[in-house]
Amino acid sequence: MGCRERAAKSDLLRIVVNKDECVPDHRGTLPGRGAYLHPAVVCLDLAVRRRAFPRAFKVQGPLDTAELRHHVERSAQQ
Repeated sequence: MGCRERAAKSDLLRIVVNKDECVPDHRGTLPGRGAYLHPAVVCLDLAVRRRAFPRAFKVQGPLDTAELRHHVERSAQQ
């Protein structure tokens, strides 16, 4: 979604919308439409800048990405 590069599904992070918030779906079992993103801050920043989340989830208005950003930053430090 962010960098638009193809990758194996196992290398990507599935994201779903819970109310007005984008949340990571670690197990891939949360209900609803999912979107995939490389678990990298660069890809997340590109997706936010391009407003890709509202388009991917077909919702009006902005979505909160704070929890998603926290998860991606934490996983990058490990």
